[in-house]
Amino acid sequence: MFPSLSRRASRLALATASLLLPVTVPTSPAEATPAVVAGFAASCPAAGYISQGYTPEHNGIDIANDYGTPIYAVGEGQVVASGPAQGYGQWIRILHPDGTITEYGHMRERDVVAGDHVTAGQQIALMGSEGESSGPHLHLRVWADADATVRTDPIPYLADRGVAMPCTPGSGPRPAPLVYPAKSGRVVATRSADGRLELFAAGANGVSHAWQTTVNGAWSDWESLGGPSSARLAIGPDADGRLEVFALNGGTLQHRYQLQPSGAWSNWETFGGGGHDLAVGTNQDGRLEVFASGPVGIFHKYQTAPNSGWSDWETAGGGPADSEVRLGKAPDGRLEVFALNTTTFQHQWQTAVNGGWSSWETFGGGGHALTVDHNQDGRLEVLASGPAGIFHKYQTSPTSWSDWEAAGGPADARITSQPTADGRVEVFAINGSTAQHTWQTNLNAPYSQWDTFGSAGTEIFATANADGRIEVFGASSSGVYHKWQTGFSTWSDWAWLNTTAGPAVN
Repeated sequence: MFPSLSRRASRLALATASLLLPVTVPTSPAEATPAVVAGFAASCPAAGYISQGYTPEHNGIDIANDYGTPIYAVGEGQVVASGPAQGYGQWIRILHPDGTITEYGHMRERDVVAGDHVTAGQQIALMGSEGESSGPHLHLRVWADADATVRTDPIPYLADRGVAMPCTPGSGPRPAPLVYPAKSGRVVATRSADGRLELFAAGANGVSHAWQTTVNGAWSDWESLGGPSSARLAIGPDADGRLEVFALNGGTLQHRYQLQPSGAWSNWETFGGGGHDLAVGTNQDGRLEVFASGPVGIFHKYQTAPNSGWSDWETAGGGPADSEVRLGKAPDGRLEVFALNTTTFQHQWQTAVNGGWSSWETFGGGGHALTVDHNQDGRLEVLASGPAGIFHKYQTSPTSWSDWEAAGGPADARITSQPTADGRVEVFAINGSTAQHTWQTNLNAPYSQWDTFGSAGTEIFATANADGRIEVFGASSSGVYHKWQTGFSTWSDWAWLNTTAGPAVN
């Protein structure tokens, strides 16, 4: 299964260093000193995990996340530098009213120029990997005086101003960044708060679990968790960073959750009765919301507050019976539900952010499977498979959609998708004879021709590592395999995660 394949030609170059202007630093910097008395209430600089902390040799902290993650001003102040810088590729410096300077490096795009006045929480840049960098991150450095001669550890500096790291943006005047729903299926994966991928696969004997032992790194052995057999799975993050996984089969719905971010897991707990399929998404206020289909339509259940208890199950007002369910998030933060069975395709959407739901609306005819993703500009894109291959439909505005367009690809395939590091959607499809993939040829653009990606299988799932590389999991009756980008333009061969093939997924 999944034989070695020829690699695709390069389609995304790694960012190259731009070494144009020197960074002004003292030749013999002093040891870190406590920050001056806090003169403002700070805002979170960026979502992500701390991949490297402060040391005398590393005079700042690295906050790692995907390419394009927004970077925010820590506090009100004057932009005193914005442009190319040696080592950083690009940088921004902000002088705050209390005399401190915050410095931001490695961004791929700057939104402010020297002389601008910024407010706390204002977006100033997008995360990148320019300059001397091995992956997308923000290097945040703090100078305790306006002359940039005395540095300080950013973590206590931010803590003194009301921000504990890692943090969730949105405490300032700008809204929190969108948290897009993870795909669901019989194999699911997403990143823990510390950046490591966590993987779950459903087989006849229950759910199995494996995890990266280091960020972007190797995998643990498989661990058998029990739980519902031959289940459909969904996974989502609580507002505090803890993951929750949900498992549904024809007789039961159970869930388990991390006891702390990136930590150990609870035992299985009953979450509802049986059904056909499910999906989970995060409201803009951080509350998880779960949708499940069954013989009488679709029901949903939601957290009554972030990281809190759950409502009772409520009808979602209809929807296709025994349908495959997927969630997307509109550019303004409203969740949208898509439900497909063999005869009907419908969708509904929140009428306001964190709010109630519309009636169900016809979205297309029947099909086999679907995936939902977002273009780089935020517009939703939906792909569905059927006997004639794969078709797609995309938002032309926040409230309107294109017609269905043929995309080719294998018939009656299981499908998944994942944005590349630069924001182009890549789609993966597998059926009983082949695995193939296609990708947008540019941002927000049409797709390439389909390219062979492997052989037959029963399930496929794609996600992204902390450094932005896509990792794909393919399953069959022989077990679960994976294939990953070795750069942003080449792929590994298919391989087991560790020493065994893992659970059979029929």
